[in-house]
Amino acid sequence: MNSAQRRLQFGRFYGILDLAYTGDRDPAQLAEEMLLGGVDILQLRAKNRTKGEILAVGEAVLPVVRSFGGIFIVNDYPEIACELDADGAHVGQEDYAVSAVRCILGAGKIVGKSTHSVEQAVNAAAEGPDYIGVGPLYATPTKPDYTPVGLRLIQQVRDRVTLPQFCIGGVNARTLPQVLAAGAERIVVVSALLKGEDVRGNCAAIRRMLDAHFGDALAAERR
Repeated sequence: MNSAQRRLQFGRFYGILDLAYTGDRDPAQLAEEMLLGGVDILQLRAKNRTKGEILAVGEAVLPVVRSFGGIFIVNDYPEIACELDADGAHVGQEDYAVSAVRCILGAGKIVGKSTHSVEQAVNAAAEGPDYIGVGPLYATPTKPDYTPVGLRLIQQVRDRVTLPQFCIGGVNARTLPQVLAAGAERIVVVSALLKGEDVRGNCAAIRRMLDAHFGDALAAERR
């Protein structure tokens, strides 16, 4: 287990830098604001962009993430993650098998996989990723074609899977208390971080809520 994989075990706040929400803002500057606001893990998601465009953004964002000691993940494209020497890649249910991603990335890199049911979570865990995503918990414009899975799935997956489980889909400052009450220990936030001008403030609000919920245990983990 390398340094990034060890740090993943303690990461609770996963932010996605989704280019669908960045507009004409500088992705590297947005990444810095997200990290200053308290994001532990930052994923670059760029649907409907060319590989060349994604690579260029990744080259700008990666050194920012590294300067903060964060974890940098590339969505959908393990080959781009490999070329960038990112910390890992995240794939969906219809994408690569975990073993194939590991072959592309090489040893010591992080592999995450999306899941939308207990069965998918159990099956994904058997593939041996470093973490799974669970959701979408609520309806979200980020994934308009997915039916929300609801909060009950959080505990159902925790009862069956020991891997780090990042809960995603409609998580924001309003819904976060319900998500935490349902048993979530790690969360992913997308549009709620990037909407509006105060990206750092949006992230800091979520960070404060996590810190308040987990208290001294979370502070110790982050040291």
